[in-house]
This record gives sequence, structure tokens and C-alpha cells, in this order.
Amino acid sequence: MWQESRATDYLFIAFGIWLALLSFYLIRTVGHWRKITRSTRGQNLDQILENILARQNIEAKRIQELSEGIAKLETIQKGNFSKHAFIRFNPFEDTGGDQSFAIAFLDGANNGIVISSLHSRGGTRIYAKQVLGGKPKTHQFSKEEKEVVEKAARQS
Repeated sequence: MWQESRATDYLFIAFGIWLALLSFYLIRTVGHWRKITRSTRGQNLDQILENILARQNIEAKRIQELSEGIAKLETIQKGNFSKHAFIRFNPFEDTGGDQSFAIAFLDGANNGIVISSLHSRGGTRIYAKQVLGGKPKTHQFSKEEKEVVEKAARQS
């Protein structure tokens, strides 16, 4: 008899633990369900899921529109000056200091302009040359202009 009551006690304890675990998971599931359906009072599960799918379709369309807009902006941006370089140099032995300079402005395809200024005792001269694909379009580059264009073209 003592053995039977011990077995029954173990069975009741196991049943109690099982009941406690089931109660815990049930309360957690009900809480989660209420959290999900908090703003959908009066709707059934079908209506809730249809609303979620409708919102998902709207967001997918928005994402597609944004992706297309970004692609257009990337294409446009390639035409903007996004690379630049600047160097100073002394082209003549009779003047002091590096008062002459060359500056290059290039777009994503290495097209743009290079501007150089040559300073001497007699005055300052400014030259502008068109760059096409990192190379001179019509007029040849000086050593400094070639250097500044190559420096700008290496930027990413």
C-alpha cells in the first residue's frame, strides 16, 4: 500500500508539472495572439491576414519604386563631377615658390576638365582643357596636368 501511494504521488507530481508547463505555454501563446491582434478588434483571422498581405504588396511596390529611383540617381550621378585632384608646382626657375597649380574635375567616366595656372614674374596665365575618358580631347596635357588627371581618375 505504501508503494502504491508513492507511485500515485509521483504520478500526481508529474501531472502537476505537465499541467504547469501547458498552462505556461498557453498563457504565453494567448498573450502573443493578443499582441498580434491588438489593433484588429472585430476581425477574423482571414481579414487580418488579407490586411497583412495588402500592406505587404503596397510595401513591395514602394520598394520597387525606390529601387528604380536609386538606379536613375546612380545614372545621373555618373555625369556629375565626383573626382577631383589638385597639385601645386613651380614651372619656371626664375620664380620662387609653388604658385602655379593644376586642378582636375572628373565624373564617373573620367570625363571633365583640367584647369592649370602658370605663374611667372610677367603675369599669370590660366588654361582649361577638356578631358575625355582620362585623356586629352583636343590639346595635349602638360606633365602636371597629366599627373593631376591620373590622380583624380584613381579615386573611386
